[in-house]
Amino acid sequence: MNDLTVFDFSATKDWSGWRVENDVVMGGNSSSKLERSGEGNAVFTGRVSLENNGGFASLQYHFPPKDIEGYKKALLYLKGDGKTWQFRIKSRLEDKASYIYEFTTTGDWQTVEMPLHEMRPVYRGRSLELPNFSSDTIQEVRFLIGNKKEQDFRLEIDRIMLQ
Repeated sequence: MNDLTVFDFSATKDWSGWRVENDVVMGGNSSSKLERSGEGNAVFTGRVSLENNGGFASLQYHFPPKDIEGYKKALLYLKGDGKTWQFRIKSRLEDKASYIYEFTTTGDWQTVEMPLHEMRPVYRGRSLELPNFSSDTIQEVRFLIGNKKEQDFRLEIDRIMLQ
């Protein structure tokens, strides 16, 4: 089975499926933006604010359902800021639960490997009493930072793959 490219930022100029979504949807005051690096990678930067019960910033990508039957892990090629991030997936956009995997960036380019079956269900930051991820489709991926503190952040993303 070949690797499945979920998204390769430097391979396309069409990023129209990507959206920034911050805690302002719940009254918060965090801010962020998505820009393109000189190499063509995504650069997600901003500031997480705790004002008005806020505390997160996220970058999400919605797409037609992808068949992921047989794929066991997600691979993220990225360069972070030394902070802890969440990678989230949804099998269907209308699902309430997201399945998350937390990882800490090193400040250098790295490959983050995450077994899909270790991604655990959450809704609005709360763990759910449901099984870990086991779907054969995905329709959303998201990067989220929300470490319960005010902080600036920067995440540079090259690509997202499944293996």
